[in-house]
Amino acid sequence: MKILIVGGGGREHALAWRLSQSPKVTSIVCAPGNPGMANVARCIPIKAEDIEGQLRLAKDERPHLVIVGPEAPLAMGLADKLRLADIPVFGPSQAAAQLESSKGFSKDLMKACNVPTAEYGRFTNADEAKAFLDKFSAPYVLKADGLAAGKGVVIAETREEAETSVDEMLGGQFGDASAELVIEEFMQGEEASFFVMTDGNTAVPLAGAQDHKRVGDGDTGPNTGGMGAYSPAPILDEAMQERVMDEIVNPTIKGMRDMGMPYTGVLYVGLMIGPEGNPRVVEYNCRFGDPECQVIMARMKGEILPLMLACATGFDLADCKRPERFEDAAVCVVMATEGYPGSYEKGSVIKGFKEAEASSDGVVVFHAGTSEKNGEIIASGGRVLGVTALADTVTHAIDNAYKAVNEIDWPEGFNRTDIGWRAKGRG
Repeated sequence: MKILIVGGGGREHALAWRLSQSPKVTSIVCAPGNPGMANVARCIPIKAEDIEGQLRLAKDERPHLVIVGPEAPLAMGLADKLRLADIPVFGPSQAAAQLESSKGFSKDLMKACNVPTAEYGRFTNADEAKAFLDKFSAPYVLKADGLAAGKGVVIAETREEAETSVDEMLGGQFGDASAELVIEEFMQGEEASFFVMTDGNTAVPLAGAQDHKRVGDGDTGPNTGGMGAYSPAPILDEAMQERVMDEIVNPTIKGMRDMGMPYTGVLYVGLMIGPEGNPRVVEYNCRFGDPECQVIMARMKGEILPLMLACATGFDLADCKRPERFEDAAVCVVMATEGYPGSYEKGSVIKGFKEAEASSDGVVVFHAGTSEKNGEIIASGGRVLGVTALADTVTHAIDNAYKAVNEIDWPEGFNRTDIGWRAKGRG
């Protein structure tokens, strides 16, 4: 089978890497791909957001399945156009992708389906938004309604900071993405990510993970797209996963179906597990997380392709075998360019890939923001590498991941040194 993967980040590299190990897969095409993906796929330089370009490519290549990795092309309707061209695609429609592309839409859906989440309000007027802050005490959670590359959430520690953020967001801080603002109560607890695959009727659980959004050690500094992740997440044991399926996932899938926009593909549920052990939804994402995808693919045993095909083609997902997972744990440490998530320089040379992957069994270096110039790998983004290790325990995976990080020769890069701190010592 020929597979086309849309995207060129660490998530897409992890998917290509895992699918390349399937005996059913004969070839993989990635657009635009990256130098790491070029080891397992043919890369074609078409941007993920170039919807017409991606459609032309799919019509030319006629793959058996298209997997759309990032959220932006899904929100722009790429999956709809592919389906109209009779090309099977793994990913939700533009309407269903509103679960991620509009925070207000997703909050309203949760309310309608009695899915537990934080109290909230939606605003386009700054004075009304500031008045709504009276309902809560600090800290305050403010979210741009639309897609903002994982950076559209502000946790304001004071009322003054919150009011400043209201003015900045509604004043165009994130462009059209913050033309509307969602303000939420701050939820206490432990965050976790839970992933399921669905054909619009049935949902099959995959795995749980925990990521680290803040840029600095100790979960300090501004939010990022993710500085590292690990799986399994101890707080998402089997009992908690069953609760999440019953109280959150299944009502969400049913609610979307009842609204006439059935959700197909992978659904990422961002959770807050409160002090009393009750799960509430922080957010939905309409794609695999990045870097969570890296650790889930590292742990995956057996075939994921049949589930993807079932979701894409409408065959009953309930007949598919739940994918096996290794008993082992996986940890991904993101290496980013100095300055990220603010401004940063591109073009620095990175070396040491072979040494990193040879440092321990089960280490893979996934490329996220790299390109090739004059035969050398250079940094071309903010988050650049996802150094991932699989081991028998989370503690050993952490140690092996950082051992590999130390082999990467990249003076212009940096990384957090405490990825997996919540799980260290638990296994």
